[in-house]
Amino acid sequence: MSFWICATCAVEHEQRVEVCAICADPRQWVPAEGQRWTTLEEMRTAGYRTEVAEIEPDLWGITSRPGAGIGQQAKLLRTDAGSLLFDPIGYLDDAAVAAIRELGPVAAIMASHPHMYGAQVEWSRALGGVPVLIAERDREWVARTDPAMRFWTDDIELFPGVTLTQPGGHFPGSSVVHWAAGADGKGVLLSSDTIFANPDRTSVSFMWSYPNRIPLSGAVVERVAAHVERFAFDRLYGNFANVIPADARAVVRRSADRHIAWVHGDFDDVT
Repeated sequence: MSFWICATCAVEHEQRVEVCAICADPRQWVPAEGQRWTTLEEMRTAGYRTEVAEIEPDLWGITSRPGAGIGQQAKLLRTDAGSLLFDPIGYLDDAAVAAIRELGPVAAIMASHPHMYGAQVEWSRALGGVPVLIAERDREWVARTDPAMRFWTDDIELFPGVTLTQPGGHFPGSSVVHWAAGADGKGVLLSSDTIFANPDRTSVSFMWSYPNRIPLSGAVVERVAAHVERFAFDRLYGNFANVIPADARAVVRRSADRHIAWVHGDFDDVT
């Protein structure tokens, strides 16, 4: 095989190693039965398929059924200057590539952090060798290299009104996308799980490890919240189908203040 896919996180690898480094890290996990590898061919034989569905005008969600690895929902953000494929999933097929091409040319692929790398190189090749943007501070986690990769820091205005930025937190290079025209011009933040949209749709969470329940410090949460408060946004999308549908910027601030108070011990009397 030209590359392998970790069955647990669905991140592509050039080689089958003893254990996927991304899963062995405390922010993820290796199954009790041990490391397992798969390939696109095996997944196709097993009946995997992709689904592309509109979320709001100029924004689509891309998933696989069954879910590949972590099972994230990739986002395709379309603008007049090109499209961004954000948090690419770990599976692709001809139907997905054709559906995305119909929506216009993809100008870049970017994952928010290493858990979301998915099959980013394979997506790039299928879409014509488009650039794959990797946060410089997370480059050590790349398990399959490609000439299409570009390493970046700070902020990038990828398209007019679309800014890529790195608040860090979950990973040092954890990145989000601000889309000024989203939510009918009120602004959208594609936050993945740098800032996680909770099921109540009125709060968000900030964690170093989500599966192993390790929180970030109050100082880092304040830094992440202040970083994204530079932007105007009314809606926030996570890396699944989770969303804060309205008032998202204020929700981020309230949630950050709540997190900081809890880790500081302000509410120890009720525990």
